[in-house]
Amino acid sequence: MSAASETAATSVAPASPPELLRVTDLSIATGTARLVNEVSFTVAPGERVGLIGESGSGKSLTSLALTSLLPSMLTASGSVLLNGVETVGASETALKPLRGAVAGIVFQEPLTALDPLMRVGKQIAEPMRRHLGLRGAALQAAVLKALTEVSLTEPRYARAFPHELSGGQRQRVAIALALAARPQLLIADEPTTALDVTVQAEVLALLDRLVAERGMGLLFVSHDLAVVSRMTDRVLVLQRGDVVEEGTVASLVHSPAHPYTAQLVAHARVLDAALDGAAGEPGSGTSAEDGAQ
Repeated sequence: MSAASETAATSVAPASPPELLRVTDLSIATGTARLVNEVSFTVAPGERVGLIGESGSGKSLTSLALTSLLPSMLTASGSVLLNGVETVGASETALKPLRGAVAGIVFQEPLTALDPLMRVGKQIAEPMRRHLGLRGAALQAAVLKALTEVSLTEPRYARAFPHELSGGQRQRVAIALALAARPQLLIADEPTTALDVTVQAEVLALLDRLVAERGMGLLFVSHDLAVVSRMTDRVLVLQRGDVVEEGTVASLVHSPAHPYTAQLVAHARVLDAALDGAAGEPGSGTSAEDGAQ
């Protein structure tokens, strides 16, 4: 092959897909106390990654730092590249196009994301208007479609206020809101913890389906390995702000290297059995119970 041919062949070689998210040495502190210590990971398009740890491990702080939503008393250092844009220290002007359109967030408590004084249809319409440019009848149709996609199929849901809905319905609305601007990455921070077991299984199945249908990247944050194993393929284990172990769900479940990971695996079986009894397995990941046996 000639040099010219080699050059041409090289130029048309398919490039690896760009990362949606690259986190490098992310640390979070309040005063002199460091709460998250140099966390690094990536999420590629269509990849499902989990952050798992007990309360106080730093997993939720990490997820908030990705789009610069930390409380004002906390400071972040290191680097977070979201679709190639640095978010650590970024201005609100730089962050506004990223929130919703590039990364959508589902919080543990849906009322964190929902305005109690605004009908849910108007809340879902706002990011569609801002990021997608929809107006009029097209906007109204898109709102109803978004609610239908989260199994709220009756038009009355769009007219409801958050307090008029059940906890499970509010979380479905929060998911519709997070996905309204068609984000490339979904960050789900303990999205089912506040729900009972039956509703939890339904919401997990809903998230799994929507992420698969849209080909989104997923960062799933939870304290429970049984839930994380259903939704993700690769996991980082956090303890007191440090990543103590990371790997595929299967490798962590079958042969955990850190005592804390082994403890999570042992505790996963109870909830895993409860979820299986409630609604089967919604996700594509490895079941923690199956792997631990």
